[in-house]
Amino acid sequence: MALDRRAVVAELLRDAADTPGGELLVVTGLGSSTYDAGAAGDRDLNFYLWGAMGGAAMIGLGMALAQPARRVLVLTGDGEMLMGLGSLATIAALKPANLSIAVLDNGQFGETGQQRSHTALGADLAAIAAGCGWATTCEVRDMAGVAALRPRLRGEAMFAVVHIAGGEVPRHLPPRDGAHLAHRFRDRLGIVD
Repeated sequence: MALDRRAVVAELLRDAADTPGGELLVVTGLGSSTYDAGAAGDRDLNFYLWGAMGGAAMIGLGMALAQPARRVLVLTGDGEMLMGLGSLATIAALKPANLSIAVLDNGQFGETGQQRSHTALGADLAAIAAGCGWATTCEVRDMAGVAALRPRLRGEAMFAVVHIAGGEVPRHLPPRDGAHLAHRFRDRLGIVD
């Protein structure tokens, strides 16, 4: 049975405050991962992307390099990750120990009408990440695997693909004002200009 993406994201973000080094920093990709993270609970340390498709992994890399004592999780979809494949090589080359990426893979481009994505046509994101040099990759297909993945994403540098059900889920829209999101994130981290 295919996994419900809302349940997957709620499990992955459960107890985000109980992360080694301090509360988990979360970057979400354009679309469904943002809606699902917001539905799981809007937090000052969620950094939602609203128009930077393909940029989530690189923003996560920047955060990981700027905050080396904090854990950073990039939570994105297969379509967004496909647009940012080059970032996998860059991150693998830099090897930040505090960055993990979890891709919600439904084999569809959800934001443009549920067309089949390249992962539905044979592209294997975990194999691509491994080929770029990621030491740890995995694929998850059941909720027991999601539960086991949650602590790993907070303790290891890894790339994970979670296979979820396709289809549209009612949207939960967290804040959309980019300046507000950036300021509240920086304020929560105690970063002053």
